[in-house]
Amino acid sequence: MLRIALPNQGRLNTEARDLLADAGLELRSSSERALVARLGGEFEAIFVRAQDIPEFVADGAAQVGITGWDLVQESARPLRSALDLGFGRCRLVVAAREDGGPRSLDEITGTPRVATVFPQLTRQFFEQAGRAVQLVPVSGAVEVTPHLGIADLIVDLTSTGSTLRVNGLREIATVLESTARLVIPERFENAAQQSAADELAAALQSVLAAREQRYVMANVPRAQLDAVKAVLPGISGPTVIDVMNGGVMVAVHAVCPVNAIYTTINRLKALGGQGILVTRIERLMA
Repeated sequence: MLRIALPNQGRLNTEARDLLADAGLELRSSSERALVARLGGEFEAIFVRAQDIPEFVADGAAQVGITGWDLVQESARPLRSALDLGFGRCRLVVAAREDGGPRSLDEITGTPRVATVFPQLTRQFFEQAGRAVQLVPVSGAVEVTPHLGIADLIVDLTSTGSTLRVNGLREIATVLESTARLVIPERFENAAQQSAADELAAALQSVLAAREQRYVMANVPRAQLDAVKAVLPGISGPTVIDVMNGGVMVAVHAVCPVNAIYTTINRLKALGGQGILVTRIERLMA
C-alpha cells in the first residue's frame, strides 16, 4: 500500500482532497481530525504539516506527498516533482520598505539584515546574486520586521502582492515561483512503489487535463463540415456521426479548451449549428 502525505490544514489540504476525490480516491476516515485515512484499496493518506511533508517522503515514512514546491526546495531533501498540480500558486520574493528602501538588488548597500522563514533559499539566492546579507530567521509576521527595526529586507511568500502593499512594502526581486507538487523520492525502495506512484501521477494528470477542457456536441450542416473542423479541431479531429433522419445534418463531438467555449459556440451557431451541448469532462488521458 502506497502512503501519501497530505497537508493537514489550509488551502493545500482542501485542494489536494478535491483533486484526489476527482481521481476516484475519496478520503475515508473515522473523523475530520483523524491523522490517517484510506484512499480506496491501494493508498493510505497521512495528515501532517505541509512543511514536514518533504521530510516524511525523504525518510520513507510516506512514499509520495503533496505540498508546496517552496517547502520542498527549502528542505533541501532529495526529492523530485512527479507532477505540477497547479494550485497553491505563489512567489517567494525579496521586499523592502516602500518609504526609502532599495528598489532593486543593485541598490542594496552594506550587509542588510533579511528576515525570513526560508533561510535556506534566502541564503542561496543572495549568494548567487553576490550580495552579503545577515539572515534573521523568524517563524511568522515577517512583514512587520522592517518597521520594527529588526530587518532591512524580508523574503516571504506572496500571491498577489496585496499583503506586502498593505504593510508598506514593495517587491524588488523574485526568489522562487511555487505551486503545489506531487513529490516523490529520487529512488523508490522497489519497482512496485515506482509503478504505483506513476499510476497515481497519471490519474491526477488526467483530472487536471480534464478541468481545462469541455466536451462539445452539436448538429451541423453536412455541407459545413470543413468549416466546422476548423472550429472544433478536437484532440485528433472531431467525431462525425450521421443523424437518423437528419438529412443534411450530422452530429459532431469534440473536446474543446474551456477558455474557447464562448467563441466556439458562437462560431458553430453562425455555421448553422443546432442542439449545441457543452459538458464537463471528469478525466482526460491523451
